[in-house]
Amino acid sequence: MPELTRRVFLKWAAAVAGAATMPGRSPAAEPAGPPAGPKAGAGRKPNILFIAVDDLRPELGCYGVKEILTPNIDRLAKRGLVFDRAYCQQAVCNPSRASLLTGLRPDTLRVWDLVTKFRDTTPDAVTLPQHFKQNGYYAVGMGKIFHNPFPDPQSWTIPEQPAPTGFRRYSKETQERAKRQIEEARRSGDRAMQNRGRYGGPATDMEDVPDNRRFDGALADLALEHLRKAHAQPAPFFLAVGFILPHLPWTPPKKYWDLYDPATIPMATNNFLPHGAPAMAMGGFYELRDCVDFMDAPDPSEGTLTEAQRRRLKHGYYASVSFIDAQVGRLLDELERLGLGDDTLVVLWGDHGWKLGEHNGWCKQTNYEVDTRSPLILAVPGAKAAGKTTRALVEFLDIYPTLCDLAGLPVPDRLEGQSLAPLLDDPDASVKAAAFSQFPRREEGARTMGYAMRTDRYRYVEWLDRRTAETVAVELYDEQADPEENTNIAAQPANAPLVGRLADQFWKTFARPAPDTASDERKTPVRSSSAAMQPFGDPDDI
Repeated sequence: MPELTRRVFLKWAAAVAGAATMPGRSPAAEPAGPPAGPKAGAGRKPNILFIAVDDLRPELGCYGVKEILTPNIDRLAKRGLVFDRAYCQQAVCNPSRASLLTGLRPDTLRVWDLVTKFRDTTPDAVTLPQHFKQNGYYAVGMGKIFHNPFPDPQSWTIPEQPAPTGFRRYSKETQERAKRQIEEARRSGDRAMQNRGRYGGPATDMEDVPDNRRFDGALADLALEHLRKAHAQPAPFFLAVGFILPHLPWTPPKKYWDLYDPATIPMATNNFLPHGAPAMAMGGFYELRDCVDFMDAPDPSEGTLTEAQRRRLKHGYYASVSFIDAQVGRLLDELERLGLGDDTLVVLWGDHGWKLGEHNGWCKQTNYEVDTRSPLILAVPGAKAAGKTTRALVEFLDIYPTLCDLAGLPVPDRLEGQSLAPLLDDPDASVKAAAFSQFPRREEGARTMGYAMRTDRYRYVEWLDRRTAETVAVELYDEQADPEENTNIAAQPANAPLVGRLADQFWKTFARPAPDTASDERKTPVRSSSAAMQPFGDPDDI
């Protein structure tokens, strides 16, 4: 174990060993709870609480956004390290999660879409929870950890927990109204409308119901039950909880809508396409069109949503984030109630960012900052960096080796990320020069892959023809002068030397792909139109 990582681990062990004698922590002061489970000590490894939040962008109080209410995630940030520049490896659910959980890049896994199982392409991959299980941990997962349709039994000590029951997505009135809208659209004969509306309802819905009448509230109930069971196990636990919101549709209970006045929520100021960007850089937002009230929404290049629509959507996103924040708070409260706060590493991450009107877009699915940057918070008892923020560039690939380091487990040689443990001692340090993301496109029959490199100052993107591996377009954004990435400056003659240097840096760090003639034979995603088959929003959720 590297010396710096060893110091962090020893600090954790010391904090655990001394917890019972800390000022203000007498046994009498502890809340009542179930029978005590095994206590950690110098010879016991830390527990891991692994919280995934779908479609969560860094729109949180601890990331400097004052308008949103996230007191519980902010509470976690105060005892953890906030990674201000953490990047996913592909801004869509399945590739992002497969990459994070295997520690391998999408190109290594050959997972770039929503229908490819990483076990089919890389059957010998050892996932993060699987590695912890193999090293003596009690590993249990629930909610959306891997991509919805692809459970991974090898990863867990007990079978992955089924979706909770007793919840609904929409009010009955909303469901009936939406059903009529979908039937009308299908009777219209408009082919473009035939495969839309798959969520079976609108993008937003407001109903005055208890939290556990929505999926994520019911999931939190289930997670609390399993946290108590894990606490009673003789082995340390790796408990993974995957929340669905703020993935569309946005239907949290009414009380979370009531936290906000939509007239005061700030709107995106750059609701236009990036100037000078190639056509393949921006995708559409079919995800939004899968909501019955946006089935006819225009592509970003064709039109803009009304201000009333944009405000309603962002209000729904904010309400959904606050709802998830409350569920995270329940998990943190139970950790403390069980006396596990000093024994447990907590990591919270979003699988990618999300556009809320930026670049005239909604949803994810680009190589831009707004889609590839996502929250990452790591709380390690005893770490020097508790309550601080690091500006170090990091990748989600790095989570796997980091947790191994901090738990004192061997780090598999195959991993393509690196440990972030040094940042827990010195958040001003740097662990890598750049973060890398990618996204595939098909434009008029041509298959391309955009490869993005985020350095301290620039975002550099090369689009390659997948059949020839030749460069067909380039993007360059100056993050100091243009943090919203509104103008592609790659074609400006004065920037030619800079483009050359960044290209050299990119392909010296990131393996340039070989021509992929087989990619033309890959099946395109098949999207179901049956809302009844989609308990998590959609099995092909993107």
